[in-house]
Amino acid sequence: MNTALVFGGSGQIGAALLARLRAEGWQVLALSRTQRADGPGLRWLRGGFPQPPGLPEQVDAIFSCGPLDAFAQWYAQAGIRSARVVAFGSTSVHVKHASADAGERDVARRLREAEAALFATAEARGEVAIVLRPTLVYGVGRDATLTRIARLARRFGRFVLPRAAAGRRQPVHVDDLADAALAACRSAAAAARGYDLPGGETLAYAEMVRRMLACLSPSPQLHLLPMPLFRMLLVAARTGGIARDLTGDAIARMRDDLVFDAGPAARDFGYAPRVFAPTAAMFGTAQASSGAP
Repeated sequence: MNTALVFGGSGQIGAALLARLRAEGWQVLALSRTQRADGPGLRWLRGGFPQPPGLPEQVDAIFSCGPLDAFAQWYAQAGIRSARVVAFGSTSVHVKHASADAGERDVARRLREAEAALFATAEARGEVAIVLRPTLVYGVGRDATLTRIARLARRFGRFVLPRAAAGRRQPVHVDDLADAALAACRSAAAAARGYDLPGGETLAYAEMVRRMLACLSPSPQLHLLPMPLFRMLLVAARTGGIARDLTGDAIARMRDDLVFDAGPAARDFGYAPRVFAPTAAMFGTAQASSGAP
């Protein structure tokens, strides 16, 4: 029987991965900073980095669904052995390295250094480490982008974007990411490298938001505004405590194509993500109304 150690098992990707591991008969140890109930094939350990408690000497696989830099630092000094290590990173490593925002550049730097450290540690131990880089994640109402947009749109009955928000996106469902983690772990062809994991459809930013809003009931209106007017409204929104973390670089990226190649993941472990067909339940709004979010 296979054994797995899972970090970030209470997160949106981690929860989907735990369900699949248990369904396939794995014995799973998962880490959480809060008390959680064990279940068939699942034992929760309470704790986290830098010194998780009660770990065995060896498992068949380690999965990390949380912050990559913290995991890479732990893995570098951990005594536990595992033939396969699958860790989630982010395509932000590609996107934010040249940002004018120092915080975003730091995110990209930490991701890049964490990947390098993870691969170096695994190679030194004779283990295989794989990094999976999702694009725009959605699916269970816990993401920080599309679900946030859905909640704001419900609150005000409308949502605004700059007219130039035509950059292409590839939203990816959490279930496809969980499937990819298991497939990468099992595949002998999956090399010690990073794999970009886009969704199965490429569409313009505004069209992505429009399709999402259309699945809500009642369906909020989407307004595309000239950039000067959008910036004026954004200033007013920030004054009211809304969208304070929407940086100028984030707005500018709405015009850019953030498109990634799923070919290597498809070739090495059969990655085949779904198209973007949203439902209200994917954004925590299955019982949506015109009331407060």
